[in-house]
Amino acid sequence: MRRILGSALPLALAATLLHGGTAQAATSDPLRDLQWGLDQVRAEQAWTKTRGAGAVVAVVDTGVDFAHPDLKANLLQGATFTGCTTASPCGNGDFRGPDGQNNADEHGTHVAGIVAAVTDNGVGVAGTAPDAKILPVKVLEDGSGSFEEIADGIRWSADNGADVINLSLGALPGAQALTLTGLESSVTEAITYANSKGVSVIAAAGNSATALCSTPAFEPGAVCVASTDRNEAKSWFSELPNKADLKAVSAPGGAGLLFCEDDIVSTVPLGTGSAGCGQKDYDFYAGTSMATPHVAGVAALLFAQGRTLAEVEDVLLDTARQPLTEVRGVYSPVFGWGIVDAAAAVATPVTTAPVKRKGGGKPRP
Repeated sequence: MRRILGSALPLALAATLLHGGTAQAATSDPLRDLQWGLDQVRAEQAWTKTRGAGAVVAVVDTGVDFAHPDLKANLLQGATFTGCTTASPCGNGDFRGPDGQNNADEHGTHVAGIVAAVTDNGVGVAGTAPDAKILPVKVLEDGSGSFEEIADGIRWSADNGADVINLSLGALPGAQALTLTGLESSVTEAITYANSKGVSVIAAAGNSATALCSTPAFEPGAVCVASTDRNEAKSWFSELPNKADLKAVSAPGGAGLLFCEDDIVSTVPLGTGSAGCGQKDYDFYAGTSMATPHVAGVAALLFAQGRTLAEVEDVLLDTARQPLTEVRGVYSPVFGWGIVDAAAAVATPVTTAPVKRKGGGKPRP
């Protein structure tokens, strides 16, 4: 049985509980053979140059399971902005939130595993940037949250050491009108603030198969990420990666159809894996939510090389490849600048002066 995770305004998660494919394992992680997404973005080939050490990716989402053995070594102390009754933030980014309950909030743990699951440890899956750190920021509860809470999470992440902010979330189609008319500006301004601090914001295009990136991916300064399937075709559910500033790429997000192995396998909170597709602590999901952390992970690999925000994003877009043809430097309304290519990206010479690592976040408790 397949589940698509989503909710109405103010924000809807761009996610789907579905499935992954056959890879070429070069690690001891037992599920690596099913991580075809890592092969599509050529992550392992990039690890000879950088594994992301020193880079921090904020997963602004539903929170993360701090007890997961495939994540906890790479987790920093985060923050919780949803469900707070007095001061905000009011927690450390745990997926359970202030009420101590799991309110269908497995999503952020899955996203975190795609970014930086502990790799070659004989457990579960491998991460795109296996030596990067994850800063968990809980802004969603039961699949939804306010623009203001998400904006607060973005700003907090930028102020607390993030190099990359992963936004695997999005509003419903048409919500771009709210930001274009100025009726909603908090998230737009928060993205601008993060960029001003040298932080890259990577956001999901959306799962409604429309012609434009959803907001916040639609906003200036965010990199919009559309989804591809294991055959490098556009996923049927994915928004097209179109926005005014053309900061748009594609990455593996799954098929969302019949077979688990056609989707993306990653970590879920302990014991919540689905009976049909998952193991106890792992599951297959599909969505632009799963595509986005592949790109965030590649961005972390680039930041770990000492690049500035401008260079990281230029390299991401310039080295992306159009599916099947390998053509680079060409924009397509279906794939943006193409599927991100970690190996080509990290092989691009660093042209800016080395950036001192912020080393952000606090050690997890």
